Amino acid sequence: MAVLAPSREVIVQAATDLLDEGGESALTLRALTIRLSTGYGAIYHHVADKNDLLAAAADDVIARVLTGAVVDADPREALRGVALGLFDAIDAHPWVGAELSRQPWRPALLDFYESVGRLLHALAVPERARFDAAGALVNYVLGVAAQNAARRGRGRDQETGRADFLAGVAEQWSELDPGRYPFVHEAATRLREHDDRDQFLTGVDIFLAGIATLRRT
Repeated sequence: MAVLAPSREVIVQAATDLLDEGGESALTLRALTIRLSTGYGAIYHHVADKNDLLAAAADDVIARVLTGAVVDADPREALRGVALGLFDAIDAHPWVGAELSRQPWRPALLDFYESVGRLLHALAVPERARFDAAGALVNYVLGVAAQNAARRGRGRDQETGRADFLAGVAEQWSELDPGRYPFVHEAATRLREHDDRDQFLTGVDIFLAGIATLRRT
């Protein structure tokens, strides 16, 4: 009985699983053929090489964010939702952040950018300000998510967790001269205790408050 070759969807999902388990170094075509019990030809039928496969996996993750977005929600809440969705996706799949930094205009990310633009239009942001506003939000989402992913990667390599990492930085901040660094010294406690997701949402809310002023100018 002939064994059916895996579909592109199955290949991309298997690649995603390998990436989640071990990062980019874990994704090799050999590992993929073993995972899927298939040959190289079945893989090359759908993707050109590892880079093509990595890009396809990143596109798939982002596409799922947009598919899960509530499109008929209030534009402000919808914008908050898609921003948080991408943040959570990169937090769950840190390798996505690195891939998007190399290829920032992947098709799925362009769809995300388009969604942001449409929601800004629905929020009555003037056309002259829409490009800058969309770029500011997309860059904020990608920047924060990639930063968190990079920190998680360093923590994994050094066998330290997020709490230990932040505690170490907070301790250094608390030892600074409060006369020269009053805010940083004061913020040391909050740094140790803050939640990345909550802080991210606060940043999105600050952005939304800012664009509200554009409608009045």
